[in-house]
Amino acid sequence: MKATFMYGAGDVRIETVADPVIQQPTDAIVRVVRACICGSDLHPYHSMPASERGQSMGHEMIGIVEELGSAVALVKVGDFVVAPFAFQDNTCAFCRDGVQTSCVHGGFYATAETAGLQAELARVPQADGSLVKVAGADASTADEALLASLLSLSDVYLTGYHAAHMGRVEAGKTVTVIGDGAVGLSAVLASRQLGAERIILMGRHTSRTDLGIEFGATDVVAERGEEGIAKVMQLTNGEGSHIVLEAVGHMPAYEQAYGIVRPGGIISRVGVPQYEEAPVGFGSLFGKNATLTGGPAPVRAYLEPAIQQVLNGEIDPGRVFDRRVAIDEVPAGYAAMDAREALKVMVTF
Repeated sequence: MKATFMYGAGDVRIETVADPVIQQPTDAIVRVVRACICGSDLHPYHSMPASERGQSMGHEMIGIVEELGSAVALVKVGDFVVAPFAFQDNTCAFCRDGVQTSCVHGGFYATAETAGLQAELARVPQADGSLVKVAGADASTADEALLASLLSLSDVYLTGYHAAHMGRVEAGKTVTVIGDGAVGLSAVLASRQLGAERIILMGRHTSRTDLGIEFGATDVVAERGEEGIAKVMQLTNGEGSHIVLEAVGHMPAYEQAYGIVRPGGIISRVGVPQYEEAPVGFGSLFGKNATLTGGPAPVRAYLEPAIQQVLNGEIDPGRVFDRRVAIDEVPAGYAAMDAREALKVMVTF
């Protein structure tokens, strides 16, 4: 099969490798129908040291189950499934608490133990807890818009939803979303679904913020840093935002977040942090009695109702995909996202 590997910053290659096989009785082999490139994949694209051994890539996928381990009981061969970006048993204490990304038997794709999902076939560990059947849809007849929206549920939309959920977005609240990438736009859509009264989107790329407005943003702030903070404070009559959803992961975005959060407000971070330390003292969180929350989205906790929302036509989160490439064209897809020529790239098979 063909699969994606990264050999260093900017060095993405498609290679032919052996098909995956069942390794544990809880495994499944899935034929990938659609995969995609994530904004978090660009972090190693910028900074990964050169290596003679490639790093398997990808963690988002929808597909068809082709083979099952002997202990798999809840999914069947032929099922059309969504795979969350992390795998989990969905039965351990943390999974039962709705924090599936901390599953004691779980883990992440694109590691030495579990290959990435930007490939023609994938081995999915803990298949019963990790794969969710799309009842009422057929991958062979579904249109591209439906496939795109279902694919977005494997990570990007439900990461945006997680930001809004953890931020306790509700009717009457002012929400500010920092970042106009696919996760930020998804956070806008989720905030609208949860009833936010006002949604301020901080982003400077018009093609993206225009989609943000269609998703529900009421205001757009293109300024950054102190200028951006001042603009949000002006829009909120000097009070700040009840809830700030940070979808970037870099320190300047975090600094903007604590600069604009209202006293007693909530900052919810889902941008993968590219730093180890962040201020929490009097001038940032403590003095405002602000709450800091967020983290890697437990997609599995939200997946069934989100699939139904997509099938019912209530949400169309797949609109964040603005470019499609075949598996051989994935390196060009990375380059397009890195150059901001594409918002989010879908991989077709």
